[in-house]
Amino acid sequence: MTTDQTIAFAVLGAALLLFVWGRWRYDLVALAALLAVTVAGLVPASDAFLGFAHPAVITVAAVLVISRALRNAGIIDLAVRLLEPLRGNATGQLAAQSTLVGLLSSFMNNVGAMALMLPVALRTAYRDGHAPAMVLMPLAFASLLGGLITMIGTPPNIIIATFRAQQTGEPFAMFDFAPVGLAVALVGILFTTLIGWRLLPRERRGQPEAEALFKIEDYIAEARVTETSESIDRSISELEAMTDHGASIVGLIRNEHRHLIPSGYERVRAGDVLILEGDPSVFETLVDLADLEFIGSETPPVEDLRSDQVGIVEAVVNHGASIVGRSPRALRLRTIHRVNLLALARHGKPERKRLSDIRFQVGDVVLLQGISDDLPDVLQSLGCLPLAERKLRLGHPRRLILAAAIFGMAIAAALFGLLPIHIAFVAAVVALIVGDVVSLADSYDAIDWPVIVLLGAMIPVGGALEVTGGAALVANTIVGMSAGLDPAWVLLILFIGTMFVSDLINNNATAVLMAPIAFNTAEQLGVRADPFLMAIALAASCAFLTPIGHQSNTLVMAPGGYRFSDYWRMGLPLEILIVMVGVPMILWVWPL
Repeated sequence: MTTDQTIAFAVLGAALLLFVWGRWRYDLVALAALLAVTVAGLVPASDAFLGFAHPAVITVAAVLVISRALRNAGIIDLAVRLLEPLRGNATGQLAAQSTLVGLLSSFMNNVGAMALMLPVALRTAYRDGHAPAMVLMPLAFASLLGGLITMIGTPPNIIIATFRAQQTGEPFAMFDFAPVGLAVALVGILFTTLIGWRLLPRERRGQPEAEALFKIEDYIAEARVTETSESIDRSISELEAMTDHGASIVGLIRNEHRHLIPSGYERVRAGDVLILEGDPSVFETLVDLADLEFIGSETPPVEDLRSDQVGIVEAVVNHGASIVGRSPRALRLRTIHRVNLLALARHGKPERKRLSDIRFQVGDVVLLQGISDDLPDVLQSLGCLPLAERKLRLGHPRRLILAAAIFGMAIAAALFGLLPIHIAFVAAVVALIVGDVVSLADSYDAIDWPVIVLLGAMIPVGGALEVTGGAALVANTIVGMSAGLDPAWVLLILFIGTMFVSDLINNNATAVLMAPIAFNTAEQLGVRADPFLMAIALAASCAFLTPIGHQSNTLVMAPGGYRFSDYWRMGLPLEILIVMVGVPMILWVWPL
């Protein structure tokens, strides 16, 4: 092993360990790996950031924008409308939602498709009295399976297609993935719908505790400012600070008029009735410290927190939300966003501890009180998805037809070889912006920048493994260890190994790292590289054993109430089934 190879393997090994550890986000780890191989001289400094101009990176960014445009056009809402006749039929709803997510994931970003369906699935589950755990993991898995069908369905397919173009001069076409991907997706969705969810622990797939997820009446009280109270002329913020924000004042009744979401600078007067929300254990403390009069044990209903101008909305914290890892106090929700956090549920159960200091996590279900007209914009800025029944946006047929036509033309241009896929899709993005289907600002917001940074940084790192001969060395080792075996068995070993790696690190990084190894292995065996590359594409997207292997898995963990171990309960038999179906299909469609 040469010095350059040793450095390349050391950097990749460190990166893999950091990916698995998860202490630092994967894009930061990828950038550190890129800097390491550049400083070591494995990648020329002038080429260090060429990965960001790679066709795969451009295509992934374009697909994310197109996904947002399709959502804006109302195509998703139109599709969801088809599910209404199955209301109340748990198995039928799960099958229909899984099929719909799989179909959407074939032509748009699979995380985007899952994020769009997540509110619908949660609302349907709570409405029909089913545990969210019964539907969310099958939906997440269906989003991964649907992405296998086309080149644009998942970034690993795009990465493998462009890698093939670099090595052979011709990429995989749009639907080259379909014969194998469609077979695996159909079998996988049937399994998760009919059998998979039954493998989850009974306590997580039974009747949900959260059937009435937020019984906030238990956390609301009223207190009156007496004529002799020492709190007269104190601000609401001062009163809340008396219990270190263990209780929030979410309403104020003055002269029989309700003032909801009062400003923290509002000063209380004698006779004011304060609507308190928070941990009931601190209400008595606040009443004593603020010299208030507690009004009986009767708590006002949740409707008292609404008005013609003020509304309450349930929402789920989306992947990549700006509020993840931050507390309501640090975010200054009331001061900056003019909303109150009334309740929060995590892992399917309401959180009892002090809400002002709790740090938001992906998948948290929150109950927010705010100005009704402002709530949609506030949710978008916070990175939350509303759980309320969505109104179908069918009033803009021009935008819907225009978006479908532009997307269809881009696919046709790539399919018939008129334009490279990344050029065709960037042209589609420009057309969608000019056609006012998606705004320029919305286009930038739609791009998952950590994934773009990951891809742009890891592509040169993967290239370093190849140019130093590291990929050939690994291939030689695999071939040597499997001496005498049929190449089909070697493909099987690579397939299973790639699935295992993808369960531990980001699937895009897995595809970048494994593609050169698979190509060199095929060359060493003297067989066609296409089946090996297809195996990597398929296996890299089949991360079903852990919540960290794919963003869709992470997104459903908290709202579904899943534990880390729940994923392999359904994921392990699913991966075994995929190996049994996928490998023979690859060998049949792409013979060695």
